Amino acid sequence: MSFIDLCLNGDVLEDEVDSFVDSWHEDDETTLELHEYLGMSWEEYSVWATRPSILPFILSARNNGTSFDVELNQERLALAARAETAEEAQRMESWLKLIGKI
Repeated sequence: MSFIDLCLNGDVLEDEVDSFVDSWHEDDETTLELHEYLGMSWEEYSVWATRPSILPFILSARNNGTSFDVELNQERLALAARAETAEEAQRMESWLKLIGKI
């Protein structure tokens, strides 16, 4: 089973991903690319490799049967909906971009 599958089953924690990456590097017999080994699509992996904070959105998307783009947009909208003003919503969106959540 891949890291994503094990994580969704509750058998491993999100912060154990580095151990899986290490295992892939040490496995001389695998023919899988790292993204396949982890259970990610190329698109998911490409984003995760530059923004590891995206992992919860990848897992949530898989769990909900949607794309992680949809998950990110839903999170952004949920945060903006809690804002009391449009200006506060814009500041929240800017902050989320700054910390790599969107």
